[in-house]
Amino acid sequence: MSSPNNQPMDAAVRSRQIADALIRHDLGYLVGVFGLNRYVPFHWGLLGHTPRATPYTPPEHIRLAMEELGPTFAKLGQLLSTRADLLPPAYQRELALLQDRVPSVPSDLIIAIVEAELDGSLTDHFATFEQEPLAAASIGQVHAATLPDGAAVVVKVRRPGVVAQIEADLTLLKSLARTAQQRWATAEQYDLVALADEFARTIRAELDYEQEGRAVERFATNFSANPSVHIPRVFWSHSSGQVLTLERIEGMKVTDITAIDAAGVDRSALARHATDAILQMIFEHGLFHADLHPGNLFIEMDERIALIDFGMIGTVSDDPRDALASIILAVLHHDYDQLVDALLALGFARQRVDRRALRADMARLLAPYYGRTLDEIALGPLMEAAFATIRTHQLQLPPDLVLLLKTLIMSEGMGAQLDPRFRLSEAIAPYARRLIRQRYAPMRLAREMASAGQVMVGMGLEFPAQLRQILTEIEHTGLWVSMQPEGMEPDPAARRAVGE
Repeated sequence: MSSPNNQPMDAAVRSRQIADALIRHDLGYLVGVFGLNRYVPFHWGLLGHTPRATPYTPPEHIRLAMEELGPTFAKLGQLLSTRADLLPPAYQRELALLQDRVPSVPSDLIIAIVEAELDGSLTDHFATFEQEPLAAASIGQVHAATLPDGAAVVVKVRRPGVVAQIEADLTLLKSLARTAQQRWATAEQYDLVALADEFARTIRAELDYEQEGRAVERFATNFSANPSVHIPRVFWSHSSGQVLTLERIEGMKVTDITAIDAAGVDRSALARHATDAILQMIFEHGLFHADLHPGNLFIEMDERIALIDFGMIGTVSDDPRDALASIILAVLHHDYDQLVDALLALGFARQRVDRRALRADMARLLAPYYGRTLDEIALGPLMEAAFATIRTHQLQLPPDLVLLLKTLIMSEGMGAQLDPRFRLSEAIAPYARRLIRQRYAPMRLAREMASAGQVMVGMGLEFPAQLRQILTEIEHTGLWVSMQPEGMEPDPAARRAVGE
């Protein structure tokens, strides 16, 4: 095709024509394959999006698509933003920006839900109830209120119909994941069905406000001996599965440096206290707040650290803690074989991992840190680089461990924002040393050896019978060894040519 004056069409114009044609004829996936992304006029605002001079990036496209698809997909994107073992940092950062972007539920519907759940009129249970919500999200919205005794509270109310909608979306997601896994090698590699199941468990937990209330009380119990941390009180008399009433928290956002300075708070001490609270959750309690963005952590006027919104929590069992101790020891001693052993013990791979290549990559990663002590290492950049290596070798880590490491990275960024001299590695060093001591404590080793001895005794009792069975089988049928070399499967055409 040429231009009206019979001159060859400009290459950019022609490329844009090709991209437009591919999209119109349902061949949009070829736009990326052919490198025509920059010619798609998405950023011009022709499809209803905000016009801008530069094209949207692939991570931005994914975020915008998830926003358009509604609350369930926005939640899915938020969860994926925590999976540093699956997504590169650019995608994590973009998906972390996902907002629920839903209109608030009319106040008369909210009041009807509260009255039905609490079995009585609103005035029976609350002295005041603000009809304008403090926040509206995909699962519920929050209203300020006061109880008859004057206690200031917030009331979380689950949106009407949200459970049925999310359950329908979860069924669809599972079906799409199963289909994609059958047709797309990358989906099979990352086990999209398992990811869909994990997401379903996470979002269902957020739907149950009674479960969230119990989690809040567990955190309160864990921090009962720490007066510098404030966990809101749960008012069970004003709560149910669909309504959760909590003590109202007033304070400064941890990122509001101007307000913190005006209040005369020592930011260096605050960074240490806030980080220590997070490390206590991870290394002592085994239960941690997994959504510690700035909106969920407040500084009160008495300098207490207050946490809110316990919809997403993580747990740390002994196995990930032991693996973390092994990883720390391996990094400190530059024992790359131990490091690879720990990663492979933790990680899940759907294809064979090249151990030698993984060891070489880890050695290159840790070379700049040779000779440094733990408190001299900037953990955030090191963990980001380690996640990149894990993605390269297509290892998946346990979701709670990924959440734990992501929480550590966030806490390092928060501490550095409060105090540029802050080092998370310095704060984490005592916990790491204690973890290593616990891992190799004599009593624990004795218990593990006793358990291993019982396993060996059982194997010893079973082995002779199994050996006799194998020898009998060989005597009757002979010994066959089957080898299937990888990469040498016959071509289907060749199989047909020989009559298979």
